[in-house]
Amino acid sequence: MTADRPHPGPHPGDTDVAAPDDRPAIPGSRRDRAGADRADDGGVLSRPYRALTLGIISVISLVAFEASAVNTAMPVAARALDGIGLYAFAFSAFFTASLFAMALSGEWSDRRGPLAPLFTGIAAFGAGLLVAGGAGTMGMFIAGRGVQGIGGGLVIVSLYVVVGRAYPERLRPSIMASFSAAWVVPVIVGPLVSGTVTEHLGWRWVFLSIPVLILLPLAVMLPALRNLPRTQPGAGSGARHVLGNRRCLLALAVAAGACLLQYAGQHPAWPALLPAAAGAALLVPGIVRLLPRGTFRAARGLPSVILLRGLAAGALVAAESFIPLMLVTQRGLSATLAGLSLTGGGLTWALGSYVQSRPRLEPYRERLMGLGMAFLAAAIVMVPLALLDGVPVWIVAAAWTLGGFGMGLNISSGGVLLLKLSRPEEAGSHAASLQMADALGNVAFVGLSGVLFVAFGGGSIATAGAGTAGAAAAIHPAAFVAVFAAMALVAVAGAAVSGRLRVRGA
Repeated sequence: MTADRPHPGPHPGDTDVAAPDDRPAIPGSRRDRAGADRADDGGVLSRPYRALTLGIISVISLVAFEASAVNTAMPVAARALDGIGLYAFAFSAFFTASLFAMALSGEWSDRRGPLAPLFTGIAAFGAGLLVAGGAGTMGMFIAGRGVQGIGGGLVIVSLYVVVGRAYPERLRPSIMASFSAAWVVPVIVGPLVSGTVTEHLGWRWVFLSIPVLILLPLAVMLPALRNLPRTQPGAGSGARHVLGNRRCLLALAVAAGACLLQYAGQHPAWPALLPAAAGAALLVPGIVRLLPRGTFRAARGLPSVILLRGLAAGALVAAESFIPLMLVTQRGLSATLAGLSLTGGGLTWALGSYVQSRPRLEPYRERLMGLGMAFLAAAIVMVPLALLDGVPVWIVAAAWTLGGFGMGLNISSGGVLLLKLSRPEEAGSHAASLQMADALGNVAFVGLSGVLFVAFGGGSIATAGAGTAGAAAAIHPAAFVAVFAAMALVAVAGAAVSGRLRVRGA
């Protein structure tokens, strides 16, 4: 697959039909594709694209708000349902279900178009929130989180396909930047709103109130989505063929393998070796077959884009997971202040996404991704300096501001390159691979960080209790240094992989 491959265009059977000049082009229509690159088409908020853009931003904002709000309400929910022992599974259920849903959404979008998986995903996301909010047991709560994961996986992949079909290539950097920008306000206000609701109304209302907000993005973008070009169902596009597709079955095996490995990690004893071995046997072969050939050897072009995305996401999430713990136990900050140290990264992430969307930077997209990884590596190296008493604690906030900017350059550019390097009929499956690389990078490097943390003296946290003097004494600073050093190396490896993004001769 070469970098000069045409972007998603007409489907088989389409013909170009002239339209009067005074009639606005419909996003994704034949006329829009034919004249997509003209200067007078405007931007993503111009009349032809405004409703769809606002709808996409609303959906992403809703998902972002849910993610930040749930993190705040989850401890209260687990205590109320007497499920502290199953606390981690409330998160892993979302992850494992979304892995399968991402592959399903890619196949479904390629065979039938993105609308059905998009609306099914939004409905499943809302249904999962209702199940979790009304749960009487922790088991039912975890089931609701799993349904949410199915919805989230369906939505994110189908949105990538919508972007590929509805927007001309020159506008895709801008709409990808809006994906990141849509996270800014929810990340800032989500914990505050969720905490207030949890304290005054109860944790259930954090989950039960969000489904009402789903109606807004549906109402905004439904008319524009109806005007997208239709994919004619083929002989192998039925539900049985989609669900029985090799990629979907492999994704199901990967999700089951991840679940077994997480279970084994929660029960560190000899009997856990059996589920751990079974999990590895399911996950490793499945993920090798799910991702494009050459991904793990950084083959030029699309495989390196997907590999770099997994390295970037995994390094960021793994490092970010241990920052609040370090600030609370080693520097005595409150949980609120420790969380606020990460807020600047969300703001500069949006700024980096905006910067990469500038047309004059398009020829340097691959270099921008490498620069972003270098910024992330520098940020992670700076964080453990806060372990030194003479270093001001605000260095963490400054470091994460730099890291967020690097991620904005990297993540949005990766989405643009993926669409550029994908044929129309492959956009869905490739978008699914990109999202699965994100998810797998998260679980792999968070897991590695956990092993390093325990090995270097952080294992007593469970008995000492976070935020207490005993916890601070129990955790050796080397445990944090080991985690951040490893993730900095991952980011450096990502910067090296960025040299493989451009296809020779492109």
